[in-house]
Amino acid sequence: MNEHVFFQALFLGIVEGVTEFLPVSSTGHLIVAGDLIGFTGPLASVFEVVIQLGAILAICVLYARKLLGVAFGLGSDPAARRFALAVIIAFLPAAVLGFLLHDFIKDKLFSPEVVAVSLVLGGVAILLIERWKPAPRIAEIEDLKPLTALQIGFFQCLAMIPGVSRSGATILGALTLGVERKTAAEFSFFLAIPTMLGATALDLWKARHDLNPDDASVIAVGFIAAFISAIFVVRWLVGFVSHHGFGVFGWYRIVFGLALAAYLFQPV
Repeated sequence: MNEHVFFQALFLGIVEGVTEFLPVSSTGHLIVAGDLIGFTGPLASVFEVVIQLGAILAICVLYARKLLGVAFGLGSDPAARRFALAVIIAFLPAAVLGFLLHDFIKDKLFSPEVVAVSLVLGGVAILLIERWKPAPRIAEIEDLKPLTALQIGFFQCLAMIPGVSRSGATILGALTLGVERKTAAEFSFFLAIPTMLGATALDLWKARHDLNPDDASVIAVGFIAAFISAIFVVRWLVGFVSHHGFGVFGWYRIVFGLALAAYLFQPV
């Protein structure tokens, strides 16, 4: 692996880890960043899929005790069963629609222009929801009713549009349904595990002919960078949103989206 590709992989891995669980759209940032540094083509498509697993691994490590408690408590603990059921139900809409619409989304929507528009609209949505959301009434994931979990799952489907943000759609959807901020953020983390594992498996299957053992070192660099950076961001995010909310991310999205739009749509 030459030095230039090494730094590209390192940079994009950090971008993935930093943005995956923030409501700013990791996919949108990867599309824009990859386009700007010239990291495109078959390798880039596979790379962007696999490094997401680094971010997922960060959640599994940070919440290992919680996840193991749920796994071992399914047979005897009603709270563990309610937790698992909420995640499974919320996962189903994206699983079905993602499978049906995968090729259309990849072919038609993965562009910087779509990202720019989605960033701005999503930022406005964050500011409006933070201002007008109902008072929280759900303080624990185990308290989520099946219908509420399903509704959050449909909100997650909005993130199939690049630039919307999977975490942003699920967190803000949960806030509109009366879920407390910290709980909404953590449910988004847990929901990411089956959602991103499923999406990654589907993407890898679709791109199986582009897989090349020679690219393993490039992917490994991005994977590790995504894992380490996600560890730090997730730890910070839970404390931050508990005290400050999500408004700052709304303003960031609007500024970044408008700047990107100005760059993309400037007269030639």
